Amino acid sequence: MSRRERGPEPGSGGAEATAEDAEPAEPDGPEQCLSLLPWDRFSAWLHCVCVVGFDLELGQAVEVIYPPHSKLTDKEKTNICYLSFPDSNSGCLGDTQFCFRFRRSPGRTVSLCCFLDQMDRDLPVYLKKDSAYYYGYVYFRQVRDKSLKRGYFQKSLVLISKLPYVHLFRTMLKQIAPEYFEKSEAFLEAVCSDIDRWPPPVPGKVLQLPVMGVTMKADAQISMALPTVHEVDLFRCFCPVFFHIQMLWELVLLGEPLVVMAPSPAESSETVLALVSCISPLKYCSDFRPYFTIHDSEFKEYTTRTQAPPSVILGVTNPFFAKTLQHWPHIIRIGDIKLPGEVPKQVKVKKLKNLKTLDSKPGVYTSYKPYLNKDEEIVKQLQKGVQQKRPTEAQSVILRRYFLELTESFIIPLERYVASLMPLQKCISPWKSPPQLRQFSQDDFMKTLEKAGPQLTSGLKGDWIGLYRHFLKSPNFDGWFRSRQKEMTQKLEALHLEALCNENLVFWCQKHTEVETVDLVLKLKNKLLQADREHLPVKTDTLKKLQTHINDIILALPDDLQDILLKTGTT
Repeated sequence: MSRRERGPEPGSGGAEATAEDAEPAEPDGPEQCLSLLPWDRFSAWLHCVCVVGFDLELGQAVEVIYPPHSKLTDKEKTNICYLSFPDSNSGCLGDTQFCFRFRRSPGRTVSLCCFLDQMDRDLPVYLKKDSAYYYGYVYFRQVRDKSLKRGYFQKSLVLISKLPYVHLFRTMLKQIAPEYFEKSEAFLEAVCSDIDRWPPPVPGKVLQLPVMGVTMKADAQISMALPTVHEVDLFRCFCPVFFHIQMLWELVLLGEPLVVMAPSPAESSETVLALVSCISPLKYCSDFRPYFTIHDSEFKEYTTRTQAPPSVILGVTNPFFAKTLQHWPHIIRIGDIKLPGEVPKQVKVKKLKNLKTLDSKPGVYTSYKPYLNKDEEIVKQLQKGVQQKRPTEAQSVILRRYFLELTESFIIPLERYVASLMPLQKCISPWKSPPQLRQFSQDDFMKTLEKAGPQLTSGLKGDWIGLYRHFLKSPNFDGWFRSRQKEMTQKLEALHLEALCNENLVFWCQKHTEVETVDLVLKLKNKLLQADREHLPVKTDTLKKLQTHINDIILALPDDLQDILLKTGTT
């Protein structure tokens, strides 16, 4: 599928950037790691940049992969080829931007400096890198060109990344793609060289990211006032289904199978990304495809009728899907996304049997009955905004705040109950293994809702209990609970380490045999290794103190044991 993979030899062009160019290291951060190698900084943001063109003999083909050492399997290249061009029926003349997402091929590991992984741990869930998937950010150009046999120039510049930084990469492509189509590959090499000088994506910092003389700001904090690196224009995306936003929130929260049928990849990808983001700060844990085609490697898996539709959100544009996916329980049909010049009219939820083709009227086709009563206030507030010609950015802020408060009202009772499963600190003994978390009990949790349920923070009425019961069976609950379980288990390990540090370990060793002392040293070394490997939330001083304890214990042993223990590594 790839015709050529070009770029400078290793060490030239963008590969000049090394650790010397980095910003001053933060405490407990980069200084703990090896120096960054050429392309490490580039890899912190992007996997590679691809150029996809149309060849009369090959069809869509990857023309350039940059940097040249970037690895893509044939399956990944095929996915990129088909996902980088709109379906022929979309009729996208001119320039179009959209986003897609596809599975990474298994069995490949990417090694980066350890502090990049540590920084990823500190990011909010919706900004974390996606280790099993790649995002493709596309700038597609189709213009008439009589000098070409097909009569059209068709090409896409595609950024491949594990990061869900939709707004950032969209802005970046808008800056570089038009110039690339004029200047070609030398310009692309210079852009990649600039990215390899970017500081890493540090959480909580506003970063300056220069590209070809234009400096972009990447704000890695939650901002209610400005679009951040990951956000889409919520109000614009939800305009076609204005009156059903609360029901859509429930469907996404519960991980229900959803199809977005749209006229172009731009509309489908923006709407899917808006749906996924509406349950933020909760992470959407199922698969989602902002733009999905019949050529996708998971096409058969996701369209089969031999089993129930999977928990996934698909964005499609091909009319073929109107028939292929008509058995799916929830379908959103949208037309061209335009901001309303007048107040949108009430549109009822439509029955699935009425969805015959992709040309059916825009709306939500489902038989789902929401658990919660409709919140009329948010609808009135947004309608008033349309009447007063309130800017779309302000409307999106209102909508984002609404979704955030709704999700937090739902998740706080769960957070409160799960926190009660944590053993008390007095139960942690340095001489015993860390205690286990108590088991999650659905019945016990439900009992807490009467006095400490969502009614404390939300005025919405309805069947909250039914919504929780359904949610507890969903992939989103499973992903959320696994994450919380991991955090709490690591916290217990960290508290256990602190308890060990506060003991007089040398005095303990004086009262025990050499065999027991050696066993303790090996266990303490493994504890240090675990703290580093799992990035346990332990203070640097605690780790230094534990290392001092280990050294003091070893020095109190006979010389022959000292030599063995000082040389002994841990695995």
